[in-house]
Parts: sequence; structure tokens; C-alpha cells
Amino acid sequence: MKIDMSYLVDVMKTLIATPSPVGYYEKMKPVIEKLAAELGFGVTYDNRDTAYLTVPGKDPSKTVCISAHADTLGLMVRGINADGTLRTRALGGINFANVEGENVTVHTRSGKTYTGMLVCAHHSAHAYDDAKTMERNDNTVFVLLDEDVKNANDVRALGVRNGDYISIDPRFTETENGYIKCRFLDNKAAMACAFATVKAMAEEGLKPQYNTVFAFSFYEEIGFGGVVVPSEVSEYVAVDIAILGPDSDGSEQAVTICAKDASMPYDYDLTNRLIDTAERIGCNYAVDLFYRYGSDAGQAIKGGNNVRAAAFGMAVYSSHGVERVHLTGIEHTARLMLAYVLGE
Repeated sequence: MKIDMSYLVDVMKTLIATPSPVGYYEKMKPVIEKLAAELGFGVTYDNRDTAYLTVPGKDPSKTVCISAHADTLGLMVRGINADGTLRTRALGGINFANVEGENVTVHTRSGKTYTGMLVCAHHSAHAYDDAKTMERNDNTVFVLLDEDVKNANDVRALGVRNGDYISIDPRFTETENGYIKCRFLDNKAAMACAFATVKAMAEEGLKPQYNTVFAFSFYEEIGFGGVVVPSEVSEYVAVDIAILGPDSDGSEQAVTICAKDASMPYDYDLTNRLIDTAERIGCNYAVDLFYRYGSDAGQAIKGGNNVRAAAFGMAVYSSHGVERVHLTGIEHTARLMLAYVLGE
């Protein structure tokens, strides 16, 4: 069964363009609901606003979960400087050297939005001797609003306050030969794979082997997106970006199955089943260990849930930065997801 890659890419673009820094689900929830409704499904939520799309299976005696977290890295306003620039704190693993110069949007609690850019305090080599050497961190990189503000009171008059969310421009680019470059492939690419999987089953009138819950959490980037798992779930598979590094066998043109993350090995039998499935359906795949990495599947185990856990996903360059992947890697990730839920 083929994955509709044109649909997958369109969905991925929509998801990437929708701001969802850690804990900010206001704009993403309606998008998830709309995409699910177009495929004939509703969405439910738990008290942490994890979105669930449930597809009934041929065998209702078992329930499996596919997790594709919906949150991204972002920032939050922590103070206003005397010159009207904004001090921030990171939401997730922001590398401030990586985000300098990026366009951002401030989302106020009242619903107003303001654009700006991230600038270093010593932003110009023409003006500062240490412009190139100053460490970039949350004490030296600020938000410069695209507004005529001269001081903190001018900013407060706009309605900007401490605790407002800040999203970062994803800068989506697709090359003619199939490379995708942008922020937040982590994890909007996996979300798109989930909707493409549901679409493939719906169009062919197929049911998954077991009841299947697609979960979209909003707190993975700070380590507890999968802590709460529906009680009926016995297998929990996180689909997330895979990492390319010195020990990696993976590539941008393949799906990587994660055998171990920073804190634990994933379930032996379930991981073997994913490997066997990838081989049977002819996926380009690799098996890797990720040294500085965690997933919702690992958090599901740490949360005390009685589940088998596994993880796989498309391998990207420059994780937590402007990431790059090839469409082939995304396609093989979606193919493995579909084959897993169908029990192939």
C-alpha cells in the first residue's frame, strides 16, 4: 500500500507553519481536529491536552499507541529590558547560538501577536569589539520587537507581559531533489506520517490489526509528553526524529529504529518486530543508539505505565536547529508506521 506523499508534504507544511512551542496548544489543536475530521475521525483530549485520534482495529482485545509529539522548541518572555528588548527563557533544548537572527512571533495572553527577531546584545561587529566572540545564551540574546518601542513602558503598553509565548520562524524549504530544510521537522514530520497512515487505511477501507491510538502530546521537549498513557494501551511506539552522529548507521534516506536512548534500551521483542517488519516490506532502515535523546516512549516507561515501548523515525541533520531530511526518509518512516499498525 502506497503512502500519499503529496498529502503528507502538504500536511507537514501546515503543521510546521502552526506555532506550537512547548505547552502552547491553542493554535495546533484546531489544526489536528480539522485534519482528523477530513479523514472521518474525531479527536479527544486528556487533562494535559494530549490529542488522541483513535482508529478501531480488527481485534479490539489489544490497544497500541503511536505517539508523534506536537510541541516544538520555543521561548517565553521573562522580562523587559530598559531599551524595550525582551529577555527570554528557553522552552526545550534551544541553542542560542543557532537562533540568533531568526524571526519570531510573540503570542500575548490576550491574543495579540507581535513579530520580532532574536539579536545578540552586541549584535554588530561594526559597533562592538566582541560581537563575534560574546557567548550566545539567554542573558545575551534578546527579542527585538518590530514595533516603535523605546523603553519597557512602551512594550507593556502593547500588552506584552512576562509569561507570553514566543515561536520561532521555521523557514521551510523544499529542494527540487527532495530535501526538506526547516526548523521543527522535530516533530511535525512524524505527525504528518501519522495522518498519512490514517488516510491510507481510510481510503482502502482497512482497519489496523488492533485498536490504534495516535497521540499528539505538547510536552515532549521538556521530558514528560508520554508520562500519562491511556490505561488500555499495551504497546507504545514513539515516532520522532532520529539522530545522525559519529556512531550512526542511519541516513536521511532511511528510517532509523532506536534500540536505546540516553536512559534505557527499548523493548527487545517490540524492537525486533519493527526490524522484521522493515525488512519484510523492503524499507531502507538502520538500527541506532541515541546518546543524548529521549522520547515519549521512554517517558511512558518512566511514568510507570505497563507498556512495551519502542521508537523509530526519520534521521535528520542538525537536530534542534534548522534540520534537514530527505523525503525518502520520511516516506520510509510512514511506510513502517503503516505496516506496524496493519500488523504486516
